[in-house]
Amino acid sequence: MIRKMIGGLAGTGASLFAATAAFAQEAAPAATVDKGDTAWMMVSTILVLMMILPGLALFYGGLTRTKNMIATMTQIGAVACLAMLMWVMFGYGLAFGPEGNAFISWGKFFLSGVDASSQAATFTAGVEIPEYVFICFQMTFAAITVALVLGSVVERMKFSAIMVFAAVWLTLSYFPIAHMVWAAGGLFFDMGALDFAGGTVVHINAGVSALVACLILGKRIGFQKEIMAPHSLTMTSIGTGLLWVGWFGFNAGSALEANGSAALAMINTFVATASAGLFWMLAERASGHKGSALGFCSGIIAGLVAVTPAAGNSGPFGAIVLGAIASIVCFYMVTIVKPKLGYDDALDAFGIHGVGGIIGAIGTAVVYAPSLGGPGAEDYEMGAKLVVQVMAVATTIGWAAIATVIAMYVAKAVTGLRVTEEVEREGLDLGEHGERAYNY
Repeated sequence: MIRKMIGGLAGTGASLFAATAAFAQEAAPAATVDKGDTAWMMVSTILVLMMILPGLALFYGGLTRTKNMIATMTQIGAVACLAMLMWVMFGYGLAFGPEGNAFISWGKFFLSGVDASSQAATFTAGVEIPEYVFICFQMTFAAITVALVLGSVVERMKFSAIMVFAAVWLTLSYFPIAHMVWAAGGLFFDMGALDFAGGTVVHINAGVSALVACLILGKRIGFQKEIMAPHSLTMTSIGTGLLWVGWFGFNAGSALEANGSAALAMINTFVATASAGLFWMLAERASGHKGSALGFCSGIIAGLVAVTPAAGNSGPFGAIVLGAIASIVCFYMVTIVKPKLGYDDALDAFGIHGVGGIIGAIGTAVVYAPSLGGPGAEDYEMGAKLVVQVMAVATTIGWAAIATVIAMYVAKAVTGLRVTEEVEREGLDLGEHGERAYNY
């Protein structure tokens, strides 16, 4: 059985998400529900939902062409809803069930044994939150992760194929990786991997899957031959702002309490993101281009991605450096490397989430050091932690890639992957949904 892991987490340097494993056991007799922590976690959960709808939907939708705006937003909303239903049916049990091994867990399927009196542990012994709140919080993480993958395959993948892909991918990729990193008994949880809010589980998982998916799906008609500029940077900018605001629930909420750790995650989510937004524009200027609104928005997202695993595992100045580095590397990835390689990651899901997640996950081992302002113990061994982080990153990359190949070919067998050439040229708004985003 999964046992409570509250005591000694700071000494092991494990991610603050380690405490989530405690939910599976009955609460200790003296445990009480803390209303303040409960209120904060409910707000954080709603903030993460806002990241998906309308945040990500507007961000991705604005980056597509006019004829695919409705299709992109509908795809994001639909897979998020699918993830929520799958989570309460069996996803929660596969990720955080009371029985399990290093790769997966089981139990509590269809939330068996959970009711309004069930509790989940926080980091203060004897103080807990309702288990339903923890379930909802984690549910939104699953929902946004699968939605992020879609950024690479927009404008040419069937809606039916996307739904089949999402169901298989969540089962084979998201649920096991969440267990390995965040649940007691999980492979990287027991190794002490640092992932405060989802560098591996969310961003590397989604980013690598996005790359594999777009390679299997193939390029859009006219890719690198005709202009495919974003149809509404205004929409994308609004989505960026909603994502940044919602990310405070994503990062600070991952402390599971309204406490100093949440406050650290909050300030890091401010400064790493601010740094990344400005450094992307500086990289544009250094490359001989004007600083752009699209670049600013891209930098904001790159900073948010990079700081996610480090949110509670870094000091503010370490977060600033991490955001700057991630922004610069992601900039060159999407503006130089991607065009040279020629793959059609339509909205740069891999270039920002995958690459930024890798930088953030590995960089967390560095900024965690107390000598650099991090919260690590005085005897912290950076080299050993770097090895653990690299292993977690490499495993996530391999696992996500294999799961995505399986999910894409299952979808291909069941529905076919691509819309017809006629629908792709006409636009998926009309071809797949019979609607237009804009009627003049």
